[in-house]
Amino acid sequence: MGGRKEPDDSYDIGAPKIVPDIAIEVVITSGRIDTLEFYKRLGVREVWFWQNHQLSIYCLRGENYEQITRSTFLPYLDLELLLCCANMPDQYDAVTELLQQI
Repeated sequence: MGGRKEPDDSYDIGAPKIVPDIAIEVVITSGRIDTLEFYKRLGVREVWFWQNHQLSIYCLRGENYEQITRSTFLPYLDLELLLCCANMPDQYDAVTELLQQI
C-alpha cells in the first residue's frame, strides 16, 4: 500500500476541511484494521466500510474506533433504506427509490 492512501470517497460535513469528516471504503479484500489505523493517524472521525453488500460505520472516540449503528454526522440518515438502494442492480431505480422515500 505504501505511504499514501485515499478513500474511495470522502465528505466534509459543513465547511470544507483538510481532513474529511467521513471516509468511505469499498472493501474487496481484507484490510479493515490496517485501514482504520491509517485513518486514525489522519484524524478522520468516521469511516464507513461497504463490504459484501453490508455497511459498517466506525467512529473515532479518543484513541480508537468504535463500531456504531448510526452516523454521528448524519444521525437521521436511514441506513436500512440506503442499504436497500445500494443493493439494487439498477442505479436509476436505486436513485428513484431513494428520492421517493426521503
